[in-house]
Amino acid sequence: MEMEKTTHRAHLRQALTLLTDAESPAAAQYHSRFTLWDARASVRVKPPRLLTPSEPGRLYFPPELMPVVAHPLVRSRPDGVTERILTQRLHQYLYFTTELEQVAVMPVTMDISRGRSGLDLPAAMREDAFKITTDEAWHAQFSDDLSRQVEGRTGFDACLPDRPAFMDRLDRIRAEMDHDLRGAANLAFSIVSETLISSILSELPRDKRLPKAVRELVQDHAEDEGKHHAYFRSLLEFFWHALDARARRRVGALVPELITAFLEPDYLAIALTLGDAGFSAEEAEEILAETHPADVTRAVIGRAARATTRYFTEVGALDSPSTYEAFASAGLLAAD
Repeated sequence: MEMEKTTHRAHLRQALTLLTDAESPAAAQYHSRFTLWDARASVRVKPPRLLTPSEPGRLYFPPELMPVVAHPLVRSRPDGVTERILTQRLHQYLYFTTELEQVAVMPVTMDISRGRSGLDLPAAMREDAFKITTDEAWHAQFSDDLSRQVEGRTGFDACLPDRPAFMDRLDRIRAEMDHDLRGAANLAFSIVSETLISSILSELPRDKRLPKAVRELVQDHAEDEGKHHAYFRSLLEFFWHALDARARRRVGALVPELITAFLEPDYLAIALTLGDAGFSAEEAEEILAETHPADVTRAVIGRAARATTRYFTEVGALDSPSTYEAFASAGLLAAD
């Protein structure tokens, strides 16, 4: 047991070699948004969101946020096909949320809460990391629960890939990173993912075509994520100050790839949904190509990443020519 602890500490030191005292984070300030957490967090005060048998529930996701349903091949099919595709899109969103919280966020907040992040953080940030971990575990749980409810209501199973696309994309980025950067990888992943602005969180709660339980669950999530967003904005300050100049240049140039990894559509998931709705592989390929043109996808990513881009600009990341060029090449500086 003692040998295992020693080995763990050695691996930890190796993983965090670049999070040194290169520059003191004394200038970074932290103002907690969690002082009323016990009275406001959804895990503390919100009831379970349950689909009610008497409520109509044929539309589970806004068609405006699922481009494939506007394609002529889809529109030529009976209405039930569109409804099935949109229901599967809700399953995809809930699955993405569950995996994101458990894979990209909770490991980081658990390390922060235990003082094992490699960063010199105020005590209040460690305390708040416990609360975020609890929030995110609840978000993963209630997302999975709602997906099961929808399956029961609709009578058909969620059609999902083995893993959301963002996980494979992050694995590829991590594999391509220099070994000494990998200690910073999970921190960078979580900061990017928690500062991106999701149109789903802002639009679904207002769409009264959707079942009340769906709207309320997404609203619960959005309210919690507002505080998380502020926390990770502050965490970026401490993280960036902990990197030396060379590490900043190298990590900064990877940020656009991380942004794209989280925001680019999950094409496999969409193709599976189309197959589930009765479209052939050739039809699914045609629908995807014509409803997700590269320039439109690039613009959507740029808008969703506007806040994240601004935060990295404010900490000076884009002062590096290589980082600026990476953001510009990804279309993240021209979003309007």
